[in-house]
Amino acid sequence: MKNARRLSLYAGLLLFGSSGCFATQAAAEPVFRAGAVTVDITPQKLPSIIAGNFFERTAATITDRLHVRCVVLDDGKTKIGFAVVDTCMMTRALIDEAKQLASAKCGIPIDHLMVSATHTHSAPAAMGCLGTRLDKDYAAWLPAKIAEGIVAATQKLQPAKIGWASIDDWEHTHNRRWIRRPEKKIVDPFGNATGLAHMHPGYLSGDIIGPSGPVDPGLSVISVQTPDGKPLAVLANYSQHYFGSQPVSADYYGLFCKQVALLLGQEGEGNGPFVCALTQGTSGDLMWMDYGSAKKTVSAPDYAEAVAKYAAQALRQVQYRESAPLAMVEKKMPLAYRVPDEKRMEWATQIAARIENELPKNKEEVYAQEALILQERQTTEIKVQGIRIGDLTIAALPNEVYSLTGLKLKAQSPFAAHFNIGLANGAEGYIPPPEQHVLGGYTTWPARTAGLEVQAEPRIVATLLGALEEATGQKRRVPQDEQGPYAKAVLDAKPVAYWRLNEASGQVAHNTVPGGVAAQLIDGFAWYLPGVGSGSGVGGGEKLVPSEFSGPRQINRAVHIAGGDVRAELKGLSDRYSVVLWFWLGEASGASERSGTLVSGVGGELLGVRQTKEHLAQLTLNGSSSTNELRADAWHMAVLVRDGKQVSVYVDGLEQAPMSKVLGREPQASLVFGQGLQGKLDELAVFDRALLGGEIAAFWKVSGIENRPFTPSARAGANGNTTIFSPADSTASRQPR
Repeated sequence: MKNARRLSLYAGLLLFGSSGCFATQAAAEPVFRAGAVTVDITPQKLPSIIAGNFFERTAATITDRLHVRCVVLDDGKTKIGFAVVDTCMMTRALIDEAKQLASAKCGIPIDHLMVSATHTHSAPAAMGCLGTRLDKDYAAWLPAKIAEGIVAATQKLQPAKIGWASIDDWEHTHNRRWIRRPEKKIVDPFGNATGLAHMHPGYLSGDIIGPSGPVDPGLSVISVQTPDGKPLAVLANYSQHYFGSQPVSADYYGLFCKQVALLLGQEGEGNGPFVCALTQGTSGDLMWMDYGSAKKTVSAPDYAEAVAKYAAQALRQVQYRESAPLAMVEKKMPLAYRVPDEKRMEWATQIAARIENELPKNKEEVYAQEALILQERQTTEIKVQGIRIGDLTIAALPNEVYSLTGLKLKAQSPFAAHFNIGLANGAEGYIPPPEQHVLGGYTTWPARTAGLEVQAEPRIVATLLGALEEATGQKRRVPQDEQGPYAKAVLDAKPVAYWRLNEASGQVAHNTVPGGVAAQLIDGFAWYLPGVGSGSGVGGGEKLVPSEFSGPRQINRAVHIAGGDVRAELKGLSDRYSVVLWFWLGEASGASERSGTLVSGVGGELLGVRQTKEHLAQLTLNGSSSTNELRADAWHMAVLVRDGKQVSVYVDGLEQAPMSKVLGREPQASLVFGQGLQGKLDELAVFDRALLGGEIAAFWKVSGIENRPFTPSARAGANGNTTIFSPADSTASRQPR
């Protein structure tokens, strides 16, 4: 009995001790903390050399103050720090110096710090490029100020809760790089007409066909509050290049922070005690101007206020967590520059000899000097970071990034909540997707602003996805093509090939038919443009929407053909087969006389399209033209049917073919789409039988196009007609002007 009592007492003591231990552990559970601070980095000496233009300029006045805005987070195990600097660009060496100074004082590892530029074009030149020299005094002073901010934010760490959200703002960012009419190419600084795509074409320009890439409308916010709900900091992200302001100025980034503070009822204009920062997204080809619409007068304060109101909407959707695991994985990447060849070096050497005091006077001298710099450097090393905050991921990269690249990262990140920070941890210029290099233009001209190897973009994307996997411990997501009612109807009809053209990279169009032959894209194209049914992406159709093509959760995409084409080897097609495709020929403002081939069939059939100056289009079949006219800036469905020697062409769901012709069979090696075409193609399907008029009409009906209001993205055609295609026996193809 005594032994039993002793055992019971011993067990009780153990239990008491254990519960005391558990209580101690519970009390020692890590507390999530955050600290935020801003440091004024307005230049102390004037005049100052200002970054952001082709040629050097200086400023002797201060329009508004510049800041470095710092946020440090601590989950109890890991600390990470963000510093967002009101500057155009910073070299990796400058940023590394700032990180080393900060780390030595606050203890956060260097590879757990992210420092990025807002990309204001109205701040002192912390980096020299193009025709602007480095502001040496300012650049020497800046690292210590960045470090000061990081250290101060660490010292202000306090218990906090955190949350994040994202909202689409289609109104305030647009593609600024447009594909031009072939005869309107831009002449590059080297004297060659290579610019088939170029930035800032002008509002409703007559020289353009359409944007060269998609838009990322996502406006993301990370919000930090005290445990009782008092705002501490907001770290926002939006993909818009910059607005434009008289130097010295933080541009719209500073105005945005001021407006967010006002909307939250916080004092200090976002510069403390409440801190707001707006990071640069993936806007290498984006800008606030909508060149597909008439020019509007907008002021920077009004613009910033409008964007801030979207941010406020996102902030109202934030769900706060008392803790969130943190991780920051940094990867270093060696990359080559596109160095000049012997002929280019000879050109550059002769021109650069005229430059005085490293100050080029024209674009030729700018790019001659840049060529010599790239030749001297040859290679570089960049830092990219994969960051985790709870179930949010962030990719940070030292580039001016096309929107398409940002969308690729968003689609494949291990977590659905994701955004990207550009010009972070260095500045290595634009990284166009490889196919965009073929189209040329400013963002591809070799210089410190765009000098990396052609394959830099896919390599950087792959490395970042690996870093995000490491940071989260989860695999990247694999985007799945969603089939809407139209796509399902096509597949139910048993095609031998169906290329939906929803790809975002590479030169292969995947066949939706299991085991089907892939198609190849020949250079001279742009991926991931708005597809049929989802909107135009500019003007009245700027907000893209799901459609009957890709279902309720996905935007349909298309490929823009600009000198290239799509081709496939389809063996076994007899003299009875059909091709169904959708096409769009460009914005109305760029109307001109031009023609191209929609499809070159395996039997020698040539279905083409001819456009007039009035932006009307006529289909052609082996030299014969249709009398019907189509609106060239609307999507149309064309169907080529061969039934023995009889070849017919159907358009926009008509059960009777407006064009029919007897043609002999001249076997071709490949099926080719878009040869000589200027415009978009989408939803290419091939059947090994002759489709009937009723089947074709059913495809048109399920597409939903006839029930969607037509929203022209630019001005109407020159003739002012209200109906372009209206055959007497059908109303299905009537589309309002």
